[in-house]
Amino acid sequence: MNERDALHTPVMLGETLFYLAPKAGETAADATCGAAGHARELLKRILPGGRLIGIDRDARILEAARRNLAEFAGSFELHNECFSGLEQILHEPVDILLFDLGVSSFQLDQPERGFSFSAEGPLDMRMDASRGRPAAEVLRRLPERELERIIREYGEERFARRIAGAIKQAVKTSGIRTTGELAEVVKRASPHWERRIHPATRTFQALRVYVNEELDELQAALDALPRLLKPGGRVVAISYQSLEDRIVKQTLRREAQEGLVEILTKKPIRPSPEEVRSNRRARSARLRAARRT
Repeated sequence: MNERDALHTPVMLGETLFYLAPKAGETAADATCGAAGHARELLKRILPGGRLIGIDRDARILEAARRNLAEFAGSFELHNECFSGLEQILHEPVDILLFDLGVSSFQLDQPERGFSFSAEGPLDMRMDASRGRPAAEVLRRLPERELERIIREYGEERFARRIAGAIKQAVKTSGIRTTGELAEVVKRASPHWERRIHPATRTFQALRVYVNEELDELQAALDALPRLLKPGGRVVAISYQSLEDRIVKQTLRREAQEGLVEILTKKPIRPSPEEVRSNRRARSARLRAARRT
């Protein structure tokens, strides 16, 4: 798949639109625009008179977004930026703010990006290839104890010590340059396999989160919510792993206690069985929503 072919099936679209409640003339910000699956549907509902600001740290996928939004030319703008740059991009509060977190199908399906072990590719994992260090270099530089911590905390991997030791040994003896090489090292180091999950899944997640500073970026954006939303403005965050969801839950709860937001979802909303059957990548999604008071 390349940028020209990129399509995006938006996860939990009906639930997202319900809680965001877009209206004509409003300003919406999609902070994880991707190929513009959610953004298209938001634009349909905020026009006429509305405007959409799309943000993504992956410059390549924004080209796909621009093509997929071509019919709405003049009603949207796209920015290549991280969450921590939201305030500078938005300039003033918006009515609608969306976070569809994690790695996109577009990124997973490109072996040369190094996000997935399902196809051999260089071990990169950067969402923005112009910033930071690729995962292969991170593995060379990190001390074993620090690598163990990352795998345990960001991957919630109970065999983090064994896996970190095996990775550092492999780096020392033969090097780890590709996704397949890393997956094989982790597989050999894992004493037990879980059904329906590859033993390298959590290690790949941990490295991706670390390489892209995903949790720090998310926290920075959520801390800025009171300044990013107009009074009455709505936010939806869709997360795909427990670390993200915990940050969303705890930050919204704290801001609600401070009287800054009203939580609209007492518990996370999950996708319907029908959606999970038609879009397997929706199976772990959790949606939380709030309104600016």
